[in-house]
Amino acid sequence: MTLVTGADVAEAAALIGPSLLPTKLAGPVRSLWIKPENRQRTGSFKVRGALNAVARLSGRQHVLAQSSGNHGRAIAYAAARHGLRATVVLPDTAPAHKVDAVRALGAEVVIVPPARREPATAELLASTGAALVGSADFAVIAGHGTVGAEIVRDLPSAGTVLVPVCNGGLLAGVAVAVKALSPGTRVVGVEPALAADAAESLRTGRLVRWPVARTYRTIADGLRAPVLGELAWQHIRALVDDIVTVGEDDIVAAQAFLLESFGVLAEPSGAVATAAHLTGRVAGPVVAIVSGGNVAAPSRERVSVEHG
Repeated sequence: MTLVTGADVAEAAALIGPSLLPTKLAGPVRSLWIKPENRQRTGSFKVRGALNAVARLSGRQHVLAQSSGNHGRAIAYAAARHGLRATVVLPDTAPAHKVDAVRALGAEVVIVPPARREPATAELLASTGAALVGSADFAVIAGHGTVGAEIVRDLPSAGTVLVPVCNGGLLAGVAVAVKALSPGTRVVGVEPALAADAAESLRTGRLVRWPVARTYRTIADGLRAPVLGELAWQHIRALVDDIVTVGEDDIVAAQAFLLESFGVLAEPSGAVATAAHLTGRVAGPVVAIVSGGNVAAPSRERVSVEHG
């Protein structure tokens, strides 16, 4: 299995950099800096991997993805920029504002029960011949790695980078970039205690899958994946220093802290890394990635397809 390298991340940065919005570090507050990816196009870091992956498709006119919301929105955005058709499979538990955001970008949305996401995607892949872009594919991981490269560039003295964990694409990419550029910096994943399959996987040294009914208990709807992606897992087991968990009340408290201290509106999934620092699980100096801010808020404007 070929792993993503620092060179792959650098190549991705050159390709997608002109299409990204700057998300400069904010802080410090209590020895904490944040990387506000909630301010990125489509409201999350997911657009980085989506832009890198879709730009590399050759001769394909239809893109397929399954998602809890943010990856689907990013794929819809990237497909629209390249004039491609997009179909996104979403669970029927996805927040309405995330479903609406995917549709607003022109994608066809297929809603299924959470346990049907993978089989429904496989059926669509077989029937449509679309190009499937998984949220932890090689090009996606490389695109996400640009987050880590920017953190090291902006704060070389960071002792630890805290990264939210879903299926591991962001954690894998950040670990690749950080370890290539600053080997002494720790990379620590963070996930809800109610959806801690990745923490168990790292602890046991084998890829562990949790039942969907178990992971869907957390309020962090973007971190409910029952298992890490296989490619992401290979990076995580080789490069990540630790994975810690946080409680539901800790996530809510971190959302309030981010809003009060940084003026950042984070969705629950985007607040878990900050929660790990606030609960004392990881001491500073720390950079916490605020991975997304797609919450229902009247003042939040939808992100349209931009070409700047």
